[in-house]
Amino acid sequence: MKVSYSWIKDYLNVDLNAEDCAKVLTDTGLEVEGIQEIESVKGGLKGLVVGEVLTCEQHPNADRLRKTTVDTGAETLEIVCGAPNVAAGQKVVVATVGAVLYDDKGAAFKIKKGKIRGEVSLGMICGSDEIGMGGAHDGIMVLDADAKAGTPASEYFKLESDTVFEIGLTPNRSDAMGHLGVALDLRAGLAAQGQKLELKKPSIDAFKVDHSDLTVKVEVEDQEACPRYAGVTISGLQVEESPEWLRRRLEALGLSPVNNVVDATNYVLHETGNPLHAFDAAKIKGNKVVVKKLAKDTKFTTLDEQERKLDASDLMICNAEEPMCIAGVFGGLESGVTEQTTSIFLEAAFFNPVSVRKTAKRHALNTDASFRFERTVNPNTVIWALKRAALLIKEVAGGSISSEVVDIYPTPIENFIVDFSYDKCDKLIGEGIDRNTIKDILENLEIEVLEEKTGGLKLSVPPYRADVQREVDVIEEILRIYGYNNIGMTGRINASLSIAPKPDAHKVQERISDLLSSSGFHEALCNSLTKDSYTDGLDAFKKDSQVILMNPLSQDLNAMRQTLLFGGLESLAYNINRKVSDVLLYEFGNTYNRYGDDFVEERRLALWMTGKKQEENWNAGDAKVDFFHTKGFVEKLLQKLGLNKGVSLSQTQSDILSEGVVYKIRKKKVVETGLVRKSILKTFGIKQEVFYADLNWDLIMEMLKDQKTKYKEVSKFPIVRRDLALLLDQQIAFAELESIALRSDKSLLKEVNLFDVYQGDKLPAGKKSYALSFIFRDEEKTLTDKVVDKAILKIFKSLEHQLKVELRDGTL
Repeated sequence: MKVSYSWIKDYLNVDLNAEDCAKVLTDTGLEVEGIQEIESVKGGLKGLVVGEVLTCEQHPNADRLRKTTVDTGAETLEIVCGAPNVAAGQKVVVATVGAVLYDDKGAAFKIKKGKIRGEVSLGMICGSDEIGMGGAHDGIMVLDADAKAGTPASEYFKLESDTVFEIGLTPNRSDAMGHLGVALDLRAGLAAQGQKLELKKPSIDAFKVDHSDLTVKVEVEDQEACPRYAGVTISGLQVEESPEWLRRRLEALGLSPVNNVVDATNYVLHETGNPLHAFDAAKIKGNKVVVKKLAKDTKFTTLDEQERKLDASDLMICNAEEPMCIAGVFGGLESGVTEQTTSIFLEAAFFNPVSVRKTAKRHALNTDASFRFERTVNPNTVIWALKRAALLIKEVAGGSISSEVVDIYPTPIENFIVDFSYDKCDKLIGEGIDRNTIKDILENLEIEVLEEKTGGLKLSVPPYRADVQREVDVIEEILRIYGYNNIGMTGRINASLSIAPKPDAHKVQERISDLLSSSGFHEALCNSLTKDSYTDGLDAFKKDSQVILMNPLSQDLNAMRQTLLFGGLESLAYNINRKVSDVLLYEFGNTYNRYGDDFVEERRLALWMTGKKQEENWNAGDAKVDFFHTKGFVEKLLQKLGLNKGVSLSQTQSDILSEGVVYKIRKKKVVETGLVRKSILKTFGIKQEVFYADLNWDLIMEMLKDQKTKYKEVSKFPIVRRDLALLLDQQIAFAELESIALRSDKSLLKEVNLFDVYQGDKLPAGKKSYALSFIFRDEEKTLTDKVVDKAILKIFKSLEHQLKVELRDGTL
């Protein structure tokens, strides 16, 4: 947001330079992101002075040139001039040697000493267009006869310069959306530094109703969307170009002047933060204004000449027959002020911020008015702003106030009542602040002290401070004005010892990130906001658990994500659509659910894999990423985390994964991985297979708390391997075989591995063949064949008994 320093000085008698003022504003929370010097005429007419033409003679070597001598106050200069209207005795504008002028395209050229057709010329007598003052290029600019030679041109023309601050206004600071609000903060900040200034607001005492010849009836049908609506009529005005001072003020803020009426409403908007709108009274059919919502798909043409279809929830300002304006957002083409307008209905209002924001986003409109209404304007200054604008319009456009002020405000918005404790303030800030200083800060911020109590205050906070509703908010206000830099650093360090220290979550995450990045993955950072319709029809995500935003940025970002899946698929689709089809992504992020009144945030790690396993190369095949490739990375992660022992696997299918596996540790689901269903990929326009893994990072970190690293001496004794080829039922998983085998021999059996699978027509129906390897070792002695044979027999008997397995082509 742009703020004019000269405008601020209209309200505060402040003499700080721009840099010091910017520092005070930044310290109070209005961060100044840039400072720009604004000149009403480019270059500021530096090096240009008023001169008097003493002599004017024909140039001896050119018919169209004149040889002049000009008194510039400090010296008399010889100047060759080509203007047909130059004459002795004139007062003119002279650009001396070294001055810089700018053409109509902004290109600079420097005045130099030179010779023109053999005659010395030590400057330039200027026309109005040549110095940026407008006018036709038909000769030099002749000044009033009483102009004094030697007067700087900037002083003669009374040029004004300004400094404009670019403020990074945060959404919660609706109080600073106008110059008066910024001046209020600046006054409070300076007062905290011991410099007390008076805030001088423009007076509206001159406002009076001249007559009641033009009364417009007002009805508000939707008081929830429009809690307050006010208006007044002004007749007999003349719409024309705004005076120079008004145009310069608006141009300094980057606005383009329109006409005196519209410019006056924009001026008051940037002064107070309260938007206003002027309707051509002659175009208000039925002499009636109705604030209401219209039927869905009603057509309405806005000021930008675009026809828009309205939503049933869009609040409109209508006349007796048709809509005239989208309330708080944008005016209509047919009801606006034109050069033919002679009377207006001037509107000021307080519209519901949520309603305005939804309408603005729905129609992709971002106006100065919607910017302010979305963040909550001050309902208490609606009438003040209306009267201020009416007086300003009378000043610049003439006319008379031709009706009483209409003010429909059935349910006034009450102030926030906050109980404030000095002890709580001291505790949160870390040191005590003088009680009188606290009260002065509150007074400067227009927070009223209703009652002084033992140890605290009862406060009344204006409704436009929507971000100051709790005690901690008030403490934050006090601290930002008092100054964060004024809080001392304590020499004391508070520390606590933990008997069972938690694993460093950041270091663990960094370790896993390094592993994945070195394995060819790219880290993704997806938006926590997503589209609620992504979960439609998916039983894996309960709709009543979804966190829906009350005031979404758009319909594509209207819910908090319940899974990382969809954000990653959006990223994959973006890459694939740009011919990057081999993608490995991972993301650490939070998911959000609501269970009753409880909001639950969970940390997850997600992997996405699609395309080829390796980059295209002459000696690399075209093998695609598959389930086992994904499974390998999951198990690599678990091994890196030290959670690869005691893992059980089970096959799974869901409305997300067409086939997959669930990893459980200590009977808790830690990982789910598999192939994403085509129906989901279709939503994102993805036509190739995508494999996905979802890891419960919170649960993993919880399990790492109990993990203890133990040193174990490397065994001196060799391992012994035995293999079994087993015939078993199709539904039996390797995890079951492994679990039974390890339980059967807990002392010697170290590992069980599956190294071959056979399924075919040579086996009985419903059967498959697994080839398993069993690794044995005794930590105290070398194993004998007799001991190993006995152990392998015991294992087989357990498998035979519990799972009905058979040996293939051989005996033990």
